[in-house]
Amino acid sequence: MARVTVEDCLEAVDNQYDLIILAKERTLQIAAGDPALVEEDNDKKTVISLREIGDKKIDIKKLTEATIDRARDHPEDATVQEDFDAPEGDAFEEIYKGEVSKSGLAILPSKRSRKVPAANAAAEEEDDDSDTDDVSEDVIDETAEEKAE
Repeated sequence: MARVTVEDCLEAVDNQYDLIILAKERTLQIAAGDPALVEEDNDKKTVISLREIGDKKIDIKKLTEATIDRARDHPEDATVQEDFDAPEGDAFEEIYKGEVSKSGLAILPSKRSRKVPAANAAAEEEDDDSDTDDVSEDVIDETAEEKAE
């Protein structure tokens, strides 16, 4: 296995920061399926790309152009964005009560204020039912007494 040093690579590339970026680009190319230009010798892809740069087996200008091209936005490759204003599953209108903060954002009620404990709600319903039962029994008793007279 041939050792590769930064000094070997810096003969082909101007500075160490460019070297790292170009080595990364070449590593991505090798990982994508480009053939290695040096023997692999059971080395990692990063070491292979550095050995290629150090042995001057790769064209630095083409590699620089590929790196710049990868960093650019390509509008023709962009996917069509979906319409995110779809109304399904949106409960904003039900939750929003018309309050606005000082910054202009809508104030929604907190989750705590929206949650009603089940035990208290059930107890209130029982109390309401028991009151109506008492009244209906009183009314029935009064009508039975009037019929008896």
